[in-house]
Amino acid sequence: MTQHTPTPEQAAILALAREPDSIIIHALAGAAKTTTLVMLAAKLPVVSTFCGAFNKSIATEMGKRLPSHIESSTMNAVGHRAWGKKTGKRLNVSTDKMYSILSEVTGHPKWRPEDKKTLGANFSSMLRATRLAKSYGYIPSEMKSVGTSVMTADDFYYSLGAQIDCDADLMFQEVVDQALIVSIAQAFEGKIDFDDQIYMSTLFGGEFTKYEILMVDEAQDLSTLNHLMLSAMFSRRIIAVGDPFQSIYAFRGANTSSMDLLTERFSMRRMDLSVSFRCPVKVVERARTRAPAMQYPTWAKEGIVERLAEWSANTIPDGAMVICRNNAPLLRCAMYLIRNKRGIKLVGFDIGKNLTSVMLKLGEKTMPTEEGLEALKTWETTSIAKASESRHAAISDRAECMRVFISSTATLEEAVAFAQMIFNASGPIQLMTGHKSKGLEAPIVFHLDPWRVPGKKAIQIAESSGDTSQLEQEKNLRYVIETRAMDSLYLINMDDAV
Repeated sequence: MTQHTPTPEQAAILALAREPDSIIIHALAGAAKTTTLVMLAAKLPVVSTFCGAFNKSIATEMGKRLPSHIESSTMNAVGHRAWGKKTGKRLNVSTDKMYSILSEVTGHPKWRPEDKKTLGANFSSMLRATRLAKSYGYIPSEMKSVGTSVMTADDFYYSLGAQIDCDADLMFQEVVDQALIVSIAQAFEGKIDFDDQIYMSTLFGGEFTKYEILMVDEAQDLSTLNHLMLSAMFSRRIIAVGDPFQSIYAFRGANTSSMDLLTERFSMRRMDLSVSFRCPVKVVERARTRAPAMQYPTWAKEGIVERLAEWSANTIPDGAMVICRNNAPLLRCAMYLIRNKRGIKLVGFDIGKNLTSVMLKLGEKTMPTEEGLEALKTWETTSIAKASESRHAAISDRAECMRVFISSTATLEEAVAFAQMIFNASGPIQLMTGHKSKGLEAPIVFHLDPWRVPGKKAIQIAESSGDTSQLEQEKNLRYVIETRAMDSLYLINMDDAV
């Protein structure tokens, strides 16, 4: 294991290794939180200790760096084991479990032909809704006798908002609820999916192993169900590390007050890691508008933070990251770079199939540009008219993405082909949304259309209702985007490309 000379902040944390206190470490972007956690682990008493990670690769890597007596595992793996103990069965994990269940529910003879047509069109949205239900901790009322829901039906279906491509009307809710009921029943018989590992174990009485010490990384991203799991595993002490300013996943179930709730629930002592070893001086100074305590080491390079009045395809070097809040500007940028013979890769664009599917339904493949744009406008107007207000922004964003392709090609067929080519491209310049950039870094980062952060909806909600929770998430998003830069940060607008 590589030896590091601890900073004063790290030394203060390491001094608590043998103390009984639970610790919450506020670690700002690039502040060596994982290294600190590893150094601390080496000094902890040799007792039953668990280190939780959000994915298998991180858990495996941590396992290589931690003392051998510390179990490094994903929260899903812990939930799997706890549910296996509860049921006494050998669990069978099926990746297409909810797809199969939904297919049966929507194919039931009770549905009229016109209902089945609607259900078929909304199938992917219902599938996503079942996953979100499990992430948020929603249980249909029919199953509350065997489990504890942390969300009401009204709150859950309202929260779907921009997360799905249709309105959650009564038929939609009936299908999703029925699919969840079947899924829960199957889980008691041993058939589960990955979401069930946490959903079933935390809400339906999983039998968890308790540990003398719990270690948790990325504490700001814990969901309500993750908190329940930790409570079930807690015996004596918990050590958690995270950055509250990198809390950006509320839309998928993360608790926006996760670190504060941990601190209160486990009476944790706060420690800080404020020195960023990733970001240069200029980036740190800019990040202080969000994280005022952020520091840089004495040897930090000056770096660059610059707003470019104009830029070209050659301005962006290989190995750079282009990050934007929204999808459509990234697609415009991708097309611009490709047409100027630059290699690109879209990272985490899971909306690709949906966009091409909608475009194919707009009309004949030979439809020319102007007709295609009119058909798209009709689709957008009609979709918004049918949708709840919470989904309007998402529909407009998808329309803007499709408009990028249609307006840049001669026919609808060419637009679809161009879109498929871009979504499958693999080159040295990475383009991604701010949410997909978390955990990554690059020497040079371009923040594309920085004026899009914060989003209009978050501002409107804050001004009209006083609820600033979404606005705070947006401010965190800007901080995440710009602290990916290890050397240079450039602010560019898509409209300024020459």
